[in-house]
Amino acid sequence: MHHIQPICDDLFWVGASDRRLSLFENMYPLGRGVTYNSYVLLDDKTVLFDTADSSVSGQFFENLDYVLDGRPLDYVIVHHMEPDHAATLEELKCTYPEVKIVTSAKALNLIHQFFDFDTTDEVQIVKEGDVLETGHHTFKFIMAPMVHWPEVMVSYDTATGILFSADAFGTFGAFSGSIFADEVNFEQEWLPDARRYYANIVGKYGTQVQMLLKKASALDIRMICPLHGPIWRENIAWFVDKYAKWSSYTPEEKSVLIAVGSVYGHTTAAAELLASKLAERGVTNVRLYDTSKTDLSELVGEAFRASHLVLASATYNNGIFTSMETFLTDLAAHALQNRTVAIIENGSWAPVSGKLMREIVDSMKKMTVLEPVVTIRSALKEAQLEQLDQLADAIRASMG
Repeated sequence: MHHIQPICDDLFWVGASDRRLSLFENMYPLGRGVTYNSYVLLDDKTVLFDTADSSVSGQFFENLDYVLDGRPLDYVIVHHMEPDHAATLEELKCTYPEVKIVTSAKALNLIHQFFDFDTTDEVQIVKEGDVLETGHHTFKFIMAPMVHWPEVMVSYDTATGILFSADAFGTFGAFSGSIFADEVNFEQEWLPDARRYYANIVGKYGTQVQMLLKKASALDIRMICPLHGPIWRENIAWFVDKYAKWSSYTPEEKSVLIAVGSVYGHTTAAAELLASKLAERGVTNVRLYDTSKTDLSELVGEAFRASHLVLASATYNNGIFTSMETFLTDLAAHALQNRTVAIIENGSWAPVSGKLMREIVDSMKKMTVLEPVVTIRSALKEAQLEQLDQLADAIRASMG
């Protein structure tokens, strides 16, 4: 059965939700599923905006066939060649052999890498500022390299103010009826997944996202149609501001993320006591996570939210506790910067995790490490309480 939703008079959502996929890109957990958004315009010429993942191809093609209702498909605009949006491109070409593919030169190279079909006479290459006229609509193309692949572009409809934003402004999560952000409780139900999506998928490319935001600021954007997650037609500036913060590595909130790597619980006990001491000082926006139990993607997303990171780790095999080391190296790989960091280390005979964590933090940009570094030998003792008080005071003072 077809499942489409109207967006405006001649534009329709023809995508699909996937609740069965457990890992996005075989890496990031999908507790709430994911959407693959695709759109069709019924102008003088018909236009398909991206295809869909092969896992939802049956639903996608049924939707497309119903919307076209016997009309030919004139254009497919390929904004992004990642398989979750382009895996069905060859099948589309077989189903609609006269369709013209509109895409960037770099995307065409990827089409040839992924597929074997001939594109000699059926591709229109566009570059920055080029336009496509379809009748009542004119689409302007804007290159967005490394948001988050090098071939990515977005398109802007000058007639309606709609930005087809590729993976920008996307989020994890499947639809439950409504496809618009203003029809759901986005801040409570969707924002954590939007942040986790950005931080893990796009987070490394903040400079490139800033370049796209600068281009977008010159446009009268009245709606954003991303490739994942809800469509934005109200309060757009609020979500754009989130992207401005995340892409400039500006903390979203004044808050403390306490990440713990503990073997038998003694390091956790010290971290929990520090959290209590922060609460006594009025610092209540604190979240404590066990790095062994919390998925890495969630930890990375939280690090993009918080202004302060407390890293509490046991020494393990003369190094950093494994899950904590993975967390830190992933933060460095995603270019996180501009954070204030506190360190708690533990070690029964040779505590070195603090020194090694400090080395990773020092390799990152604009990171401030607070003193003192608290050293525990096996279990927290009375002698360390003063140091924890000092560290809590330093965190509180640094928050302003």
